[in-house]
Amino acid sequence: MKDVDRLRGWPVTLNEGPVGLRPLRLSDVRVWRETRLRNADWLRPWEPSNPETPLFRTGLGPYVSMVGTLRREARQGLALPWVVTYEGRFAGQLTVGAIVWGSARSAQVGYWIDGAVAGRGITPTALAMAVDHCFFTTGLHRLEANIRPENQASRRVVEKLGFREEGIRRRQLHIDGAWRDHICYALTVEDVPGGLLVQWRRARESAARGGSSVEEV
Repeated sequence: MKDVDRLRGWPVTLNEGPVGLRPLRLSDVRVWRETRLRNADWLRPWEPSNPETPLFRTGLGPYVSMVGTLRREARQGLALPWVVTYEGRFAGQLTVGAIVWGSARSAQVGYWIDGAVAGRGITPTALAMAVDHCFFTTGLHRLEANIRPENQASRRVVEKLGFREEGIRRRQLHIDGAWRDHICYALTVEDVPGGLLVQWRRARESAARGGSSVEEV
């Protein structure tokens, strides 16, 4: 596969109602830092960390370094780093990374959302858009989301979208001071022939007609 093929569909901005995905920018540094610091307690139990360095620091250097790395990986066809927006404002981050081409065409997806706007269906909507783009534009075949067993909110997101549980990965990532187990959830393109966003819309409409809600996280 040529490099130009790997870059298919990037950079891109996607929207579904008030929820959007757009490429991560250096200019997001201050709102990213403010949001991360304000949500430190909300995010710390679930986010990968380096065993040798703290996750939440007050300087701007970690963000600049992260953006530089992700933008380089995007140019190489190895990552799709998005900002999640809600009503046009910064609301979180969603990254499709660890992309493997060749006979695998697989990747891993991670995300976080500002606790101030949680519970409005932002995360599943953003994830559904990202999955459809990865499968039907970028050309990936399989996406994984690895989630701590204790993270019930994030597990509900992928379960509502139809990701299947594929087992425990023991001590997979260093999080909040220790090596933690994760549950592997996955989808392949064959699982969503009509698109995941369409399925999510139908689920929300069905829930609304029944007087219930599926809009968690």
